[in-house]
Amino acid sequence: MKTILPLALVTAVAAFTAGAAAADDTRCYEMRIYYAAPGKLDALNSRFRDHTCKLFENHGMVNIGYWLPVTSSENKLVYLLAYPSRDAREKSWKEFMADSDWQTAAKESEKDGKLVLKADSIFLSATDFSPAIKPSAATEPRVFELRTYTASPGNLDNLLARFRDHTMKLFEKHAMTSFGYWTPTEKKSGAGEKLIYLLAHKSQEAAAESFRAFRADADWIAVKQASEDKAGGPLTVQDGVKSEFLVPTDYSPTK
Repeated sequence: MKTILPLALVTAVAAFTAGAAAADDTRCYEMRIYYAAPGKLDALNSRFRDHTCKLFENHGMVNIGYWLPVTSSENKLVYLLAYPSRDAREKSWKEFMADSDWQTAAKESEKDGKLVLKADSIFLSATDFSPAIKPSAATEPRVFELRTYTASPGNLDNLLARFRDHTMKLFEKHAMTSFGYWTPTEKKSGAGEKLIYLLAHKSQEAAAESFRAFRADADWIAVKQASEDKAGGPLTVQDGVKSEFLVPTDYSPTK
């Protein structure tokens, strides 16, 4: 005879399983932002498409996604890598830089000048409530939204708890897809005070409509008020929420 579990128990088991899976993600993540030299963004993308991504994989790095800002005058490329650990990251990059195939590709691509003027790097760890972070593609085009929250003093844990217990569910209710949630691991990048996450939307217009509905949701209004009453004020600093829309490159594993 087939046993039918009570709905509440099924829900609890699913939540526990999801939480356990997220908690097991101890990988080191790195978000890298490259600023291409004027007129060199296409060449930079070509180098990643034809050489760099394959060489990253050869040296134990996981390509999660590559994105370009929807509107930007900075010739910017944003990408996300994952490694088993920080030590593994250092080893992989050392071997990558010494790889003769990389050295040849870099030299050939830069015969008319360097492709990258500046590179920034943020080391990240996945939150315990993040969905499983892995490359993913959709059947229809999507835009991604990179959001960075700076918590008010002492309130990062309260902010994370609000996302864990409420915000993510409400995002899903309003047709926003959570891709990944991270906190920086180094002080210079905001360790202990920042939450960085990626949402996926059908379009920028759909994102705007989703957030309008989200902010007007009675459940969100109640949760926000309760969390701020408990903390004695807002959980983020003034102007502490930043948003940037991104589109995947044609070679990105995540689309």
